[in-house]
Amino acid sequence: MWSLYGISGLAIFIFMVILFLVAQLKKDNSIVDIGWGLGFVIVAFSTFFYQKGYDARQLLVLALVSLWGIRLAVYILIRAIGQGEDFRYVNFRKAWGKNVVIIAFFRVFMMQGFIMLLLAYPIIRVSAEQSNGLDLAAYIGLAIWIVGYLFQVIGDAQLKSFKKKRKSKEDVLTSGLWRYTRHPNYFGEATMWWGIAVILLPLQWGFVSLISALLINLLLLKVSGVPFLDKRYANNAAYQQYKLETNNFIPWFPKLK
Repeated sequence: MWSLYGISGLAIFIFMVILFLVAQLKKDNSIVDIGWGLGFVIVAFSTFFYQKGYDARQLLVLALVSLWGIRLAVYILIRAIGQGEDFRYVNFRKAWGKNVVIIAFFRVFMMQGFIMLLLAYPIIRVSAEQSNGLDLAAYIGLAIWIVGYLFQVIGDAQLKSFKKKRKSKEDVLTSGLWRYTRHPNYFGEATMWWGIAVILLPLQWGFVSLISALLINLLLLKVSGVPFLDKRYANNAAYQQYKLETNNFIPWFPKLK
């Protein structure tokens, strides 16, 4: 495990430094968002090929992480084309002033790299131990992962379509999956990590993967996901009504009055 963590840490550090340099050239620190999914893919491939031999569970996790991470990176990249720096990072740039470069290096890029390494335990754990093929836990975990993947992919597609048709940036999407949860894409991402955690349960210390899934849930709910959107629409009457009717995270039927 320690050697795999060392390999993963080095790979993430190099990747984040490259992202940082590109961001400074483009004066756009929101590029770091594109690297979120790709960082885990890099960990998955680095640890997978570092080991000798492989089994079905390792291949399954490699495939699932790659499918999620690459799709997410491509989606964010396409969404960002021609949009300039995201408003969150614009605010950071204003707040940090002349020290924006050095602060962004540590508080944006290195911090994200550290969080990625912390959350990558399931990927590293599965590469450290070969098992006897796929079992019931693997199939249950795969089913959970598929549900999460569909929520994220469909939610992103519905949001993309809505943004093309809306008349104002203040309009609120309240149909499709967004009628049952205000954050179907974030719910999907969290669910995928719960699925991977279940796949790892039969492994020694595999249960620790549940902690990684829980941390991702907390990160999305309390730090990097939900809070930014709620703050963005704090003064939007339509969104406030939407909040009263629709679950924040876990999908459920709307509360109609």
